[in-house]
Amino acid sequence: MLKDPKLIFAVLTVAIVWGTTFLGIRVAVETIPPWFVAGIRQLIAAVLLLMILLFSKKLKWIGWKNLRIQIIFSILMLIVANGMTTVAEEHLSSSLASLISATSPLLVFLGSIFFGLQKFTYRSLLGILMGFSGILLIFKDGLQDLLNPDYRMGVIFIFIAICGWALGSILTKKMKLQHQSISLNLFYQFAFAGVAQIALAFVVSNEIDVATWSYKSMAATVYLAVFGSVAAYFAFHFALKKISPTQISLLSYVNTIIAIFLGWLVLDEKITAAFITATVLIICGVFITNYQKGMFQRK
Repeated sequence: MLKDPKLIFAVLTVAIVWGTTFLGIRVAVETIPPWFVAGIRQLIAAVLLLMILLFSKKLKWIGWKNLRIQIIFSILMLIVANGMTTVAEEHLSSSLASLISATSPLLVFLGSIFFGLQKFTYRSLLGILMGFSGILLIFKDGLQDLLNPDYRMGVIFIFIAICGWALGSILTKKMKLQHQSISLNLFYQFAFAGVAQIALAFVVSNEIDVATWSYKSMAATVYLAVFGSVAAYFAFHFALKKISPTQISLLSYVNTIIAIFLGWLVLDEKITAAFITATVLIICGVFITNYQKGMFQRK
């Protein structure tokens, strides 16, 4: 891996950019309704991919069967996972949202066992227990916060989001879709998600006043589209061709650390000793669960 500059750049792009998206979402939803943030983000990403496909002359019809598959992944990974995370961050700090999202590899592992894609081990059980003990630690001293309906809904939304991401990841493994055309499939996914989320935004928004949308929030939404969606997804799939999915899963630890640091630095979000302890437990739990002998060797 260290001998391939393109792979190093791809891995660093995924680790750093996806780590910044939690901050980007939090800034975007300050003045823009969350479903508009998610929908505009996906539509911009779809337009960028359309331009790339037209320029490279690779735009084509993928067929109804593949379209149905891409719609399923669009619903799980973009509408549910990305959309619900965006809605959740209207009520939660970017640090907390990123920390809870860091447990998604644990759900992927449990789902993989259920679908027969991985075997259960006592080491993985230890990792799962460590990860979920971190989650319990987060809420141990803040149970009264769950009485706040907005906070409670935020927590529910973020857990729905990671369930959608986990299920989408499992289906990707089960259906062996990593080797299909990245840009073409992503274009259809982004386009469907963008239209669906914009439509949902008009349905659930009581009052739409674009004049109240700040330039900072709009800039954050564009950043999420260009870097968080297009650039990071391309880098992710490029890296997936070079190294294993298990190695890629390690990036979730870096994402979380970056997100928490930026939340503290930029948004002045409170980071307590218990929060740091929970972070360590979750990251260690995910690592122990996903660790495999030889995982740091190139494919």
